[in-house]
Amino acid sequence: MDRARTAALQALLQVDINAGYSNLVMDKTIRKYELKGRDAAFASTLFYGVLERRITLDFAIARFSKLPLASLAPKVLEILRLGAYQILFLDRVPDSAAVSESVELAKQQGAGKAAGFVNGVLRSLIRGKETLSWPDDSIRYSCPAWLLELWTVSYGKEVTSALMECLSKSVPIFIRVNTIRTNREELIHRLAEEGVMAHCVPQSAATLVLEKPGAIASLETFREGLFHVQDLSSQLAACALGAKPGERVIDVCSAPGGKAFTLAEEMNNQGELLAFDKYKGKVRLISSGAERLGLAIIQASMRDAEAPKEPLIPADRVLCDAPCSGLGILRRKPEIRYKEKSTLDSLPDLQYRILCEAARLVKPGGTLLYSTCTLNPAENNGVADRFLKEHPEFSALPIRFSKEIPRAVPEPENQFTLFPSVHGTDGFFVSLFTRLETV
Repeated sequence: MDRARTAALQALLQVDINAGYSNLVMDKTIRKYELKGRDAAFASTLFYGVLERRITLDFAIARFSKLPLASLAPKVLEILRLGAYQILFLDRVPDSAAVSESVELAKQQGAGKAAGFVNGVLRSLIRGKETLSWPDDSIRYSCPAWLLELWTVSYGKEVTSALMECLSKSVPIFIRVNTIRTNREELIHRLAEEGVMAHCVPQSAATLVLEKPGAIASLETFREGLFHVQDLSSQLAACALGAKPGERVIDVCSAPGGKAFTLAEEMNNQGELLAFDKYKGKVRLISSGAERLGLAIIQASMRDAEAPKEPLIPADRVLCDAPCSGLGILRRKPEIRYKEKSTLDSLPDLQYRILCEAARLVKPGGTLLYSTCTLNPAENNGVADRFLKEHPEFSALPIRFSKEIPRAVPEPENQFTLFPSVHGTDGFFVSLFTRLETV
């Protein structure tokens, strides 16, 4: 049995059936099949590749299938997608192997009656792949037409085209140096001793990008709490809040805790940082991460950001990283792109309610930061603009990053959108406000 291909198939079916997060599903599947090294890497490549290219693959398969794809059993369709992905996008896999392994996979998975069908479709694809052409960008880039239209209208054709080009590229792995326990140069040296190359990034003095790190959680430097994994966009957002040692800071939607960790380090582990989440399990994640990093000022507990039951003493700074559609992290979670557009409709109102509750926690003269990991102006600029319009006790606060970062699209000075195609980060939105001393 080809365990890598079997694992990829099972993970794809799990995402289809239970709509699970791709990273969690794949990690669990790798552990279940006890995959190591090349097998784990190959299974991940197949899994994420098929998720990223689903629209493109289905178009190609449909060209050579005598049966409509909607009539196929989910298992058979995913086996065809796996085979087609190898034929069209994995040069290192011979076409003959892609076909034979797909046929064998069908037999092993109880779909033996479909083995001949799988064989015929994939062999026809091999013969006809040179004549395949993509009729539009939706199929070329495997991106729903509604999302292409949203981005084109919102950001322009040039920015959207660049976004499409980068969606299937590998995602950089950024880490945040735990400046309470070490410094950038020392951590680079320690990581090198463990066989991991780390490089500085120009946008942040406390950020490194790792080169083929493997299983990060197994590194001694990780276990010692010398860093935490966090995309550069999230690090920049947390630092934009401007937290200082000795202040009282509240993070209302904190799990899994990355921004709280960065804030605590910016505060030199001095002051008070309350990190909240609605669910007990996620609160445990924050607490365990803070303990590993030695960040004693973080107090993690349960609280509903939308409908809190008890008031809190106002804080110097409040971070509101609201739940969102996640359209900025498609490279990490490609399954998000296949959500129905209608699932986005209720988000701006939810985000606005959470932001309004967060605003109650800001003391006069204090700072409020609103952020999301999406690229959707209705969830981003629209919420920020509405908040300012309906809250005269707040004013816009210009965003100042520690290093100058170019803007990709025109925005007010208190709003900033980061794009993977321009900044090398996840897609991310940040906006800043300050509560006036008197109204």
